[in-house]
Amino acid sequence: MRYIIIGAGAVGGSIGGRLTESGHDVVLVARGAHHEALRDHGLRLTTPDGTRVHRPPVIERPDELELRADDALLLSVKTQDSVAALDAWSVRPVDGGGTAGERLPLVCAQNGVESERLALRRFRHVYAMCVWLPATHVEPGVVSAAGTPYTGALHIGRYPSGTDETVTRIAADLEKSRMLAPVVPDPMRWKYGKLIANLANAVEAVSGRLLGDEARDLAARTLAEGRAVLAAAGVDAVSTAEQDEARALMSFDPYAVPEGGGGSSWQSLSRGTGTIESDYLNGEIALLGRLHGVPTPVNEALQRVANTFAREHRPAGSLPIAELLRIIDAGV
Repeated sequence: MRYIIIGAGAVGGSIGGRLTESGHDVVLVARGAHHEALRDHGLRLTTPDGTRVHRPPVIERPDELELRADDALLLSVKTQDSVAALDAWSVRPVDGGGTAGERLPLVCAQNGVESERLALRRFRHVYAMCVWLPATHVEPGVVSAAGTPYTGALHIGRYPSGTDETVTRIAADLEKSRMLAPVVPDPMRWKYGKLIANLANAVEAVSGRLLGDEARDLAARTLAEGRAVLAAAGVDAVSTAEQDEARALMSFDPYAVPEGGGGSSWQSLSRGTGTIESDYLNGEIALLGRLHGVPTPVNEALQRVANTFAREHRPAGSLPIAELLRIIDAGV
């Protein structure tokens, strides 16, 4: 099986690097300066066990690659970029006939719960992956991943539910590549649990790491609002205890993370991408709250502030927590 990593940033680069390291056939897909660095100098992946440079093929566009019947597509772009990627890749022809959307498996290795729905409109064979993989896109061509002795915990199953031979093969390849990859029949239950944990990403992105009581209290309010919404919507999500138990086999090495680094939303702001995934994290809770009559003022405010930061290219972590609280409490 050949793996096409669509979005070889922090998560995609870590997975693609580890798969390459264990001898699997991998193609990395990236854009702009990151694509140029990967093409010219390879992927420099740093983990707690050292730094390695991997040189799998690198492309920027789908038409640069002839797809094979044994390909698996792993989508690891941010959700706000999913539609463009899915549209571009789903129509590509596959050797032997048909298109990628008709024949190839597509794995959504992303935060949030929306990309699977977007993918299923375009792909027949969609798989959901709950990603817990602490990693940083340090600079073009360079990725740092802090998990040890496993780089990530990746619960994977068919979307919307179930398992099959394909997902079992993918999981086995990941397990051989220094990652935990439990095959589960209910992957969206895991992704909804991760969604709750990701709601505080916006707090970190605009105000910095959650170090003080005020920041931690705001994060708790954000998560509590999310849990209330999922309960009202009748959505089942794994508990924090279940997640902790599943990840007990790996730990986090802070020395493997660049100083000042943060989560995925913080990284989007720090790189000045102009977009952030809050519409599909805090915005998912706002959406469900409106559908089920549950007020979500904290998540709505965080979604609005995070989007403003991204649109205006404001520095990550530059809003004092007291000011963020003032904005949020003004709308509660």
